[in-house]
Amino acid sequence: MRQRAIRNLAKLELTQARVTRILDAAAGGKNHFSADRDVVRRYDQAAPVTTTAARAVLRFLTRVVHHLALQGVDQFVIVGSGVPSGLPPGLQLHDVARRGLTASVPRVVYVENDPMVLAGARATIEPITDCVRVVEGDLSEIDEVLDDPVLQTFLDWDRPMAVLLLSAYSLNDDEYFHYVIKRIRQVAPEQSYLTLVQTTFDAIPAELLPAIHDLLAMTLPGHAVRTREEVKALLEGLNLVEPGLVWVPDWRPDALEDCDPGASGTYGAVAHIP
Repeated sequence: MRQRAIRNLAKLELTQARVTRILDAAAGGKNHFSADRDVVRRYDQAAPVTTTAARAVLRFLTRVVHHLALQGVDQFVIVGSGVPSGLPPGLQLHDVARRGLTASVPRVVYVENDPMVLAGARATIEPITDCVRVVEGDLSEIDEVLDDPVLQTFLDWDRPMAVLLLSAYSLNDDEYFHYVIKRIRQVAPEQSYLTLVQTTFDAIPAELLPAIHDLLAMTLPGHAVRTREEVKALLEGLNLVEPGLVWVPDWRPDALEDCDPGASGTYGAVAHIP
């Protein structure tokens, strides 16, 4: 019975697209399936910016992690990343953190709810590095995530850390989202950081919105999309690192960033937790 349930789950995961794997597929990674590639094609047909947006998000994450590592942050909790492989060749976010640090070795915990991503990461990352842990969890269960024994023992809760919330799309309830941020602020050590990434339709031409909304409802039901003002409200009370809440290509861009900001379809911000 148990083996049959596992086989059924694996079959479901192969045929059901997931946001984290869609991001990976659009960015040219390897951690995805044909169902995810099919969704990328459908979105590109509706509004041909999906690949551009995915790569802009991953470049943003790379810049954020590198910047924080240069500030001396050597502990990272990355929630809902999908452990993306569409970064520069051979790099993942824990590698980016390691490159930015000179005096210490980073400790990185990936929190993910996709069983296929979890299995892959545990098989390919944890065995080859002692600085990474992969735990099962979901942003909608923030108390369980923060109480996870791996997080509690693998990280030093007396020193600053960075918490990256990459699955804001999974929470439609803004009141609960405020609670999520409140809980992180309560438990994070002083001088920690919070990063937020949020999908938006603010730059989508009005004539394309009906088709995009229909496609989203069919392929990713429950996916939360927010305006800039709604994201700003979630970050109220936090000290935003310059340049504040912006399109992800506009957050401390480097020479490689050539994406039209609005085409990213994503806002990003890094906040200093007081």
